[in-house]
Amino acid sequence: MLLQERYRLLKQIGKGGFCKTFLAVDEGQFPPIPCVVQELSQEYETFKNFQQKAQQLEELGKHPQITPFLASFEHNGHFYLVQEFIAGTNLAQVVEEEGAFNETQIWQLLEDLLPVFQLMSDRNIIHRDIKPHNIIRRSPITKKGDLVIVDFSTAKIVTEIDRLTSQTSIGSPEYAAPEQAKGKAVFASDLYSLGVTCIYLLTQISPFDLFDIANDCWVWQQYLTTKVSDVWRQDSKNLRLAQILDKLLQNAVNRRFQSADEVMQAMGMESKTPNLKLPNPPWRCLHTLTGHSGRLSSVNALAISPDGYTLASASDDKIVKLWDLNSKKVLANLSGHSQAVKSVTFSPDGQILATASDDKTIKLWQVETLKEICTLLGHSHAVKSVVFSPDGQMLASGSWDKTIKLWDANTGTEICTITGHQLQVNSVVFSPQGQLLASASYDRTIRLWQIPALESFQRKFENRPCHSLLGILSGHAWAVLTVAFSPDGQILATGSDDNTIKLWEVNTGQLICTLVGHSWSVVAVAFTADGETLLSASCDKTVKLWRVSTAEEIVTLSGHIDSVSAVAVSKVTQLIASGSRDKTIKLWQLVEQNNS
Repeated sequence: MLLQERYRLLKQIGKGGFCKTFLAVDEGQFPPIPCVVQELSQEYETFKNFQQKAQQLEELGKHPQITPFLASFEHNGHFYLVQEFIAGTNLAQVVEEEGAFNETQIWQLLEDLLPVFQLMSDRNIIHRDIKPHNIIRRSPITKKGDLVIVDFSTAKIVTEIDRLTSQTSIGSPEYAAPEQAKGKAVFASDLYSLGVTCIYLLTQISPFDLFDIANDCWVWQQYLTTKVSDVWRQDSKNLRLAQILDKLLQNAVNRRFQSADEVMQAMGMESKTPNLKLPNPPWRCLHTLTGHSGRLSSVNALAISPDGYTLASASDDKIVKLWDLNSKKVLANLSGHSQAVKSVTFSPDGQILATASDDKTIKLWQVETLKEICTLLGHSHAVKSVVFSPDGQMLASGSWDKTIKLWDANTGTEICTITGHQLQVNSVVFSPQGQLLASASYDRTIRLWQIPALESFQRKFENRPCHSLLGILSGHAWAVLTVAFSPDGQILATGSDDNTIKLWEVNTGQLICTLVGHSWSVVAVAFTADGETLLSASCDKTVKLWRVSTAEEIVTLSGHIDSVSAVAVSKVTQLIASGSRDKTIKLWQLVEQNNS
């Protein structure tokens, strides 16, 4: 069978629930080169998921210990992944031919593979089928780095919605973690499978027989030979390896290693994860604020008061916290919303705080007294964004009911409803002059609206429209999640599920450039007060700073251990705040470079 007029399938070498794997040759090369073609059923994943997986695999495949990616395409109701053929022997064959591994070989295996596991989790990928058959030892054998992870057909790219929903149970039952068997795989699930792989290689006994069901525990050490077992008891390094393997194999996720970095630290290794960090970045994380607590405590939104003294944070825990940026202490907890709070914003004079929630409401709070002023009702779905007009007279809100509403900030009454987006509205923002409103939506567009001043509404002219559509900006491949105007109102920045940021010329609607660098969704963007720098926050756990004039990346701020969901910049001090699903807020300060 010939696919795409170049990939000739020679024989089937593997089959899973949703995937067939073929040895093939790429006849588009001269001479033809061997490759592996995987056929995925469209019942297994959507076209969008397949495209995103292919994009991530292409990036991952640049690492020497992950199968190089060659191509992806759709044909006759199936998706196809083409990857390079790795010459070598999988570890299931190695152990069958050479016998059980010793402790030194297992230690070496962990040293070789853990940096690769950390890279996968940094890219939000769960392999979901780690086992001896999917780890290839290259031929010829080298001293180090000869192990390659293959078969990403069941790999999952973790998204926000995946954290809340169950997926189909997938993977090999002998090696799959308990939570993965229930359709709730997490990054630590791959580490569990790696642990099971290690004890199989040490014992050459099926993992099913290494688990004591009656006592709900692994008994792998009992299956080591007496001679080997004596050595393990005498050698402190081997004892440490046994402890590491036992922690990898914990049934409860919270008792297991949470990241490959944690395992490497336990082994005394330095993290060797490939990273793009710049040396000695001028922005340093000087403080980490913790306070939002509980299982649902992702920090969803941040706002810094106009005077730069106060930080507001919103969380899935339904609480809005006010922080003193001098003392780094909590000033107040504002409670009243019945579901997750998704947006916070200060009025231009700093006296009022507006909050928006999944409970379909917007609340206004008096900052000085910490009292709730009123609740704005009208949206029929979650409200994801709220913003004051520059004069503080109006509020705009964007909702998953596909509408934007304008409100009188003085009375809390609804002025009008703006419709036009075909899907959920994620973000709204006024231009600095207040005459324009930009909205971003899941329909992949940004819309620019002309908004009259509040006085024109109050004159009660009959049939006077509350807005007019000036233009629709299209270009993002997936949902547009965030939007921001530059301080002079000339540039609009947008961030998307397609991992990119786009800069647009407001007056003409023309695309200026596309900023590429994040490896996952861009969920928040913000300009510095001088307009020279753009900040972007991403699900790839980083914040990036970009030079607007040249579209160059300045620095990447790394430190969060989960998706970054919010970013705010002070207008009066050199301070950046970032909020994350890891329940923390990090404060980044511009510091002097040490050139010594």
